[in-house]
Amino acid sequence: MTEAEFLAALRLLPLHPSARGLRDDSARLIHAPLVVTTDTLVERVHFLSDDTPQDVAWKLVAANLSDIAGKGAKPDGILLNYPLSDDAWDRAFLAGLGEVLAACGTSLLGGDTVTLPAGAPRVLTVTAFGCDTPAPPRGGAGENDALWVTGTIGDAGAGLAIAQGAAGPAELAARYRRPQPRIAEGRVLSRIAHAMMDVSDGLLIDASRMGEASGLAVHLDLAAVPLSAAYRAFAGDDRDARLTAATAGDDYELLFAMPANTVPPVPATRIGRFARGTGLRLSDGAATVPLPARLGFEH
Repeated sequence: MTEAEFLAALRLLPLHPSARGLRDDSARLIHAPLVVTTDTLVERVHFLSDDTPQDVAWKLVAANLSDIAGKGAKPDGILLNYPLSDDAWDRAFLAGLGEVLAACGTSLLGGDTVTLPAGAPRVLTVTAFGCDTPAPPRGGAGENDALWVTGTIGDAGAGLAIAQGAAGPAELAARYRRPQPRIAEGRVLSRIAHAMMDVSDGLLIDASRMGEASGLAVHLDLAAVPLSAAYRAFAGDDRDARLTAATAGDDYELLFAMPANTVPPVPATRIGRFARGTGLRLSDGAATVPLPARLGFEH
């Protein structure tokens, strides 16, 4: 089963009202002002075996807190499920965990430890809690709303290539290894955005998910997708480079919908719009662009 097929099957089961039909990255508990999310990182799927334990700890927590940021919540704490392995790796992971918790202003609530068979890939899970938020849904975009994104897109995908041996700047590798959840921006945007989520699996696939959840078509302009100077120097600025950036994933920027005549109060780039209909429509300036076979990462 694909990830989408598995989620469709889960929607046939009894769902808690807070689950929002499993069409969002987080659940907002109805009887308490809490947002809850969980993410798992698997060795050789989400991180490289030679990534440092400190970087793995950072990415594990940051990926979860990015979902919290996507609901505009204030991080309140995390639960950690951890597979004990060799002592040196575990101690280095704990050092990285302390670093990311301090940097993101949150703390450990508890969790669980397990052991895995010898040689098995590491599987690490964090559940994160956030509070004090209106939590805009993924599916709240309106017809004629504008689509915006914070930061730059594609840096982490280029950073992964560099981590795998390509020649490139350290700042791109850092975007892959140590993403920065947009917590402060999410806190501001959550009070005015109609819909919001983080970009984790790729800009195109996540934009299409927002459109589908909102019951609308999404028109996205590749020419407007923000690229960093480091990415352009590494990969170029042509259509292929922009498609690569928009499908790479691991950006952990915020994607949000607002009325077309509204300017967001945080640095962001307008990259498209919503309209009546369904599906993702892609352009490059005035030229229509066929959708690539792969919109982003999907299990």
